[in-house]
Amino acid sequence: MIRPKEVISTGWNYIKEERNMSVLVYVEQVDGKFKKSVFEAVSYAKAIAAQTGTNLTAIAIGDVAESELQELGKYGAEKILSVNNTELKNFVNQAYAAVVTEAAQKEAADVIVLSNSFSGKGLAPRIAVKLKAGLVDGAIELPKLDGGKFLVKKNAFSGKAFAVTELTSDIKVIALNPNAFGVKENSVSPAIEAFSPAVQSTDLAAIVKEIVRATDKVSLPDAELVVSAGRGLKGPENWGMIEELAGLLGAATACSKPVSDADWRPHSEHVGQTGIAISPNLYIAIGISGAIQHLAGVSSSKVIVVINKDPEAPFFKVADYGIVGDAFEVVPKLIEALKAHQA
Repeated sequence: MIRPKEVISTGWNYIKEERNMSVLVYVEQVDGKFKKSVFEAVSYAKAIAAQTGTNLTAIAIGDVAESELQELGKYGAEKILSVNNTELKNFVNQAYAAVVTEAAQKEAADVIVLSNSFSGKGLAPRIAVKLKAGLVDGAIELPKLDGGKFLVKKNAFSGKAFAVTELTSDIKVIALNPNAFGVKENSVSPAIEAFSPAVQSTDLAAIVKEIVRATDKVSLPDAELVVSAGRGLKGPENWGMIEELAGLLGAATACSKPVSDADWRPHSEHVGQTGIAISPNLYIAIGISGAIQHLAGVSSSKVIVVINKDPEAPFFKVADYGIVGDAFEVVPKLIEALKAHQA
């Protein structure tokens, strides 16, 4: 039986070789802009570069202004490879993986870092296979270099335990969980270099015609604050107060699976084992009982606040703070208090 947060050791058996490591970080852009998770990945990669005494190179794919690329230097990227290819305007998993792989080979990178975002989850294993590299997805801490060992910690068993993986391959790929490391400034003046990799037609077999994004909302995977609600809201007509509370906090909105299944809220807001797994600094659960499937997707939250009128709701067992009360009485009072504070 696995005890909560028990450490499990795993590893890959490759030939070990002492060598100086160099670090490459893939920086995902959206409409020419970088999100907070990108700066977090650069900060993390810079810390690894500092551990190993080497430089950090970033690779950006797409049309990104030089001023935006320069921002990466604020977090430690000393060199930036800019790939501006019209064929790569939209994200294509196979092609982007091939480009990052070629960049890693060009820079002789031993460690490749990505954010464990939607695209990062697809890219990391492809890059690892192409480079014959060991892979850790969902890393939550800096690697520990212990007596020649390269150890990376991640969540396991839906957040009920930690796994410490030893990467013994020459090349290592790490996908960092959003909000796991934080954004840390380490300002340098980056050198920007145009990079023109060979893009094979087979890598572009699947073409993305258009990407439609909800630009007016905070992205759930990147959100530091999340306000979520469940069937305790009794119907979609009562979601106004949830959106108002989230707006006052600058938070993203989320919901439980029964809510999205009932079409009260869009499926893009469903968090849990079969929805989106999140790790915000603050997760507020309103009218959600706390089924194990829901907990699996939110257990990495730094602080969990539960509001429920049922004192026996399972969610209270994992909550850092709890309010036993009717959501229709508690939430309006929270909104009133926030407005008074902000005034």
